[in-house]
Amino acid sequence: MALRPEDLPKDPALLTELALALAAKNEALQATVARLQRLIFGARSERMEVILAEQLALELGDLATATIPAPANDDAAGSAQPGSQAGRKKPNRNIGALPKHLPRFDVVIEPEATICRCCAGALHRIGEDVSEVLDRLPAVLRVVRTIRPKYSCRACEDIVQAPAPARLIEGGMVSTALVSHIAVAKYGWYSTLYRQMQIIGGLGVSVDRSTLARWMKHMAWTLQGVYRLQLAEMHSYARLFCDETPMPVIEPGRPRTKICQFWTHAIDDRPWGGPAPPAVAYVFAQGRGKKEIASQLAGFTGVLQVDGYAAYGSLARDQRTAGKIRLAFCLAHARRKFVDVHKRTNSPFAREVIERVAEVYGIEKRIRGTSAENRRAVRQAEAKPIMEALYSRLVAVNAGLSRISTLHEAIEYTLTHWAGLTLFLEDGRLEPDTNSVERSIRPIALGRKNSLFCGDAGGGETWAILSTLINTAKVNGLDPELWLTDVLERIVSGRTKSHQLHEVLAWNWKAAREAEASATTAAA
Repeated sequence: MALRPEDLPKDPALLTELALALAAKNEALQATVARLQRLIFGARSERMEVILAEQLALELGDLATATIPAPANDDAAGSAQPGSQAGRKKPNRNIGALPKHLPRFDVVIEPEATICRCCAGALHRIGEDVSEVLDRLPAVLRVVRTIRPKYSCRACEDIVQAPAPARLIEGGMVSTALVSHIAVAKYGWYSTLYRQMQIIGGLGVSVDRSTLARWMKHMAWTLQGVYRLQLAEMHSYARLFCDETPMPVIEPGRPRTKICQFWTHAIDDRPWGGPAPPAVAYVFAQGRGKKEIASQLAGFTGVLQVDGYAAYGSLARDQRTAGKIRLAFCLAHARRKFVDVHKRTNSPFAREVIERVAEVYGIEKRIRGTSAENRRAVRQAEAKPIMEALYSRLVAVNAGLSRISTLHEAIEYTLTHWAGLTLFLEDGRLEPDTNSVERSIRPIALGRKNSLFCGDAGGGETWAILSTLINTAKVNGLDPELWLTDVLERIVSGRTKSHQLHEVLAWNWKAAREAEASATTAAA
């Protein structure tokens, strides 16, 4: 409501208080507007080069020649100045030769004549020039005819015939390989069933989208045991990343959607050579509350690496989980709040925080891939003093800020979560952030962007199961389509029993194939 002159207080002290409150509220509203404008029109990157580039052209004095600190978080680290060739990551290009594992198809181009133009004698070959180009064979649908001959004894008329092989879709006219291709295209490469229906139609076969959806649902049902086993296997390790992202789901009988959630669990001990393989699991849930995550982590004991969402704190404080779950918070999330403040207000202190966190990430880059003991020792010697100095600065600066200041909010968040933000200093097995699980959420976000929503809760369950298995195969460096086809055929044919499902988990399947390849190479 607009203020009128007669509504204003007559006391000068009250007027001053009102003016200050309105100024602070105006600052907060301007910050919100600026943030929305950046979301629509601005750069999304949090790289130091991008954060500071807008200010470098405007600031004067020694700042114009100052050294910009090393990038933090997922940035490509380097000691060179941003924009220089030395500081950039070398592109991964096929220069000089294409990958050797690809099959070669030779096209020999002979001269029009092999007779000498001078003396009419026969030419003999003295060499050749070879060039390679990457080619692609167009997709082709084919019909596999399974022929089972019948044999009969002329004497006793006994008939013998091989049994029909089991199919993934009983009574369906589709192979396991084709269903796997459709699943990987949707849940691994984010191509909707509607688009795939059009692609298949372009190849001369008419398939309804509801038929494709039924195939996906049946595949998820077949793989439920593998999905549950993988989730249990992941929860058996003492460190787990967790995050969540919304998913619109159509409400039955209503022309609208409700917001459900995909909870993402991830493990990855590769940064320090630990026992946990890279894996991700998605759990579909109706809500985003404490009860959902509590039911998912009922059997988990260890360190849970998360963002600052309140449900995780409530879970850790619950008497039923007391002493079982310890929270490690994400330093990248805390840094992101200061990045937002710096973009809005060009705050020198926000920039100082970003620079100090960048120093910590520079240390992390150096020790990545070393043992947990070495990581802890280096962190204690180098990163801990930086974080302690940063804590002192945060406390000192926060004391003189307005409580509705955006900088105060960023500092308050960091101080409130400080114990969890610095837990990685005490344990070399932990990461300073939750980037592992944030990267794992991207397949869900991209699929949601293309598909817009889930048709129902059953579709959400199907999405969670198939996305879990396909994306775990991807992070393990497997061809997800090859892996999925083999696993399904083994389960459907009965070659892999329910008590042997651990053999088809992506990392175990990969290890078995590598052992077979090594044995074949040694025998040769």
